[in-house]
Amino acid sequence: MELIFFHGLGDQGDGWASAFKNEIRVPYMKSIFPNAQSRPVALNFGMRMPAWYNIYGLTENSPEDDVGIDEAKNYVHGLIRDEIAAGIPSRRIVLGGFSMGAALAIYAGLTFDQPLGAIISMSGFLLQRNRILDENNTMANRQTPIFMGHGQNDPLVPYNYGDMTFQALSIFNRNVTLIPYDCGHGSTPQEHSDILDFIKTNVPESGEGQQQGKSSTKDQPKDGELD
Repeated sequence: MELIFFHGLGDQGDGWASAFKNEIRVPYMKSIFPNAQSRPVALNFGMRMPAWYNIYGLTENSPEDDVGIDEAKNYVHGLIRDEIAAGIPSRRIVLGGFSMGAALAIYAGLTFDQPLGAIISMSGFLLQRNRILDENNTMANRQTPIFMGHGQNDPLVPYNYGDMTFQALSIFNRNVTLIPYDCGHGSTPQEHSDILDFIKTNVPESGEGQQQGKSSTKDQPKDGELD
């Protein structure tokens, strides 16, 4: 099986690669931890930093970077198709992420046209809410298991954002789980343990013959400098 995990704003994949190697270790799982390219982020006064798309604000009514989100979604879909072409069944592929990477994993996972194994959201939120709610009846992943973990004291992506995401997804997906943790904008050993159990339950070991237990980081390709 394969995990593709997307880091949060201003971060890189290396830290999460270490966490999955040491604390969320699944012996039969290969992992890819892509690195977002640097771009100006409106939320942080236009400062350049690794980001999957632009963020204008973290309120319910903040505008969204529709073009950037769509480009990021297409990038994720390309990564998934590469793994399928390499012989990994789509149902053996798990998408995951932290914060803005979690939001991307949910959105890209739900809009992919083949069923995936599972989706993991750590401190995430829902992108393109209206589209998801309008189009869920035709989605191949409308019942894909989704794990949501969120810090109850998160000052950046408040817990109620996670709860609102859970409530929206639960309208059409019976397989969504939201677990609160006693932390801020981060994760805990208990969350890591719960994710480990979630992966093993929903994508158990099988004999598909793929190379086991390896992880790698991968830079998002640049289509010229982003302004």
